[in-house]
Amino acid sequence: MSDRKPIGMPFESWIDRQIREAQERGEFDDLPGAGKPLPGLDKPQDDMWWIKQKVESEGLAMPLPPTLALRRDAEEALREARGARTEAEVRRVLEAVNERIREAIRTGLSGPPLNLMPFDVDEEISEWRRAQG
Repeated sequence: MSDRKPIGMPFESWIDRQIREAQERGEFDDLPGAGKPLPGLDKPQDDMWWIKQKVESEGLAMPLPPTLALRRDAEEALREARGARTEAEVRRVLEAVNERIREAIRTGLSGPPLNLMPFDVDEEISEWRRAQG
């Protein structure tokens, strides 16, 4: 829109005129998504909707606070250890994540409380052996 609202014309009337003239010129014809429902109308209102939509459209992941990221990594490490093929692999996976947990406890991480203790590697290996039959 290159026009400026004329002095003395009510603001709403000026906007209505701009929209009507654009419609008459066909500027709203064949817009992408025309006739389709707006996505997310059935979801609860979220003030961060546009950020989440941009992150999703760009194929990115929402960054987690360091404490939550470490909790997630610890869960993934435990799953990986339980699916390991050898005891050595169980030990390697759990010791690696345990070192990160110990470092976080020692130095602290930003975010919610960590609420995470290092895994008992010997106990997890015993569980792994029982699961192997």
